[in-house]
Amino acid sequence: MNFRFGVDTFIWAEAFSEKDLWIISKAKELGFEVLDFAIADPFSFPLEVVKKEVERVGIDCVATTTLTSKTNPISPESSTRENSLKALKKAIDICNTLKAPILGGVNYAAWGYLTKKPPTEQEWAWSVGILSQAADYARETGDVDICVEVVQRDETHLLNTAEDGVRFCKDTGRSNVKVHLDCFHMIREEKSFSSAVKICGKEYLRYIHVNENDRGIPGTGLVPFEDFFKALIEIDYEGPLVIESFDPSFEELAGNCAIWRKLATSGEDLAIQGLANLKSIASRLVS
Repeated sequence: MNFRFGVDTFIWAEAFSEKDLWIISKAKELGFEVLDFAIADPFSFPLEVVKKEVERVGIDCVATTTLTSKTNPISPESSTRENSLKALKKAIDICNTLKAPILGGVNYAAWGYLTKKPPTEQEWAWSVGILSQAADYARETGDVDICVEVVQRDETHLLNTAEDGVRFCKDTGRSNVKVHLDCFHMIREEKSFSSAVKICGKEYLRYIHVNENDRGIPGTGLVPFEDFFKALIEIDYEGPLVIESFDPSFEELAGNCAIWRKLATSGEDLAIQGLANLKSIASRLVS
C-alpha cells in the first residue's frame, strides 16, 4: 500500500488568497504529495491564479470547505439552505477546475451550529437533500467526491461518528458521497480507530486528516497511528492522509478552534516533523 501524505493550507494561511500562492511550491518542496486547499469562501477564492500555479508546480490537490450560518443546509430558513447549495456548487466548480477529486470538510451543516438537542429528522432530511443535489451536480460537471467530515459534538450535532457518516452517505443514495475522518475528532467520539475505519470500509472512506489529539505534531500524542494505519491497510484505503493544524496567530480561526498555546515552533515545523513521524510509522508497516 502506498500512503500518500498531504498538508492543509491552514498550516500557513487562515484564508487562502493570491498572496499565499507560494504555499503551493512550499508544500511540494517539503515532500508532501497532496495539498488541501481550505476554502473559506468559494466565491472569493483566487481560482485562476491557483490553477496556473498548481499546474506549474505539479502537485495533486484536494479541497475542503466549511459552511457558515449564512450557508447552513440545516437552517430553518429556506433561503439559507438555498445559499448552502450555491456555495457547494461553487466549491465543486473549484474542484473541477483544479482537478481536485475530493471536496471534504463540514459541508453538510454550518460549522459550530448547535441547537443543544439531538439532530431532528427534519434537519437530517434537509442536509441529505442538499448534499444529494450537490452530489448530482458534481457528477454532471466532473468527477468530484463530496466527503462529509464527522466532527466532535461541540462543532456539530449532526455527524459525530463514522457510523453517522456512513448512514448519511447511504441516505443520499449517491455513490459520490463519502466519509471524511479526522483523528482529532475521532479520539473523542470513536470507541476504536480500527473499528471506525472498518465501519466505513473501502466503499465509504475516501479522505482522512491525520491530526494529533491536541492538533499538535502528529505522532507525539495519544492518536494510535500504528493501529489506525494497520486498519487502513486492511481495507486497502486509497485516499490521501493530510496534516491539518492552525497557528495561534490566526486570531479568528485559532479563537474558533480554542488554540491558545503554540503547538510547535511554527505551523510549518509542525508539518515537517509530523510528516517525518507519520512516514516512519508507515514504513514499519509496509516494509
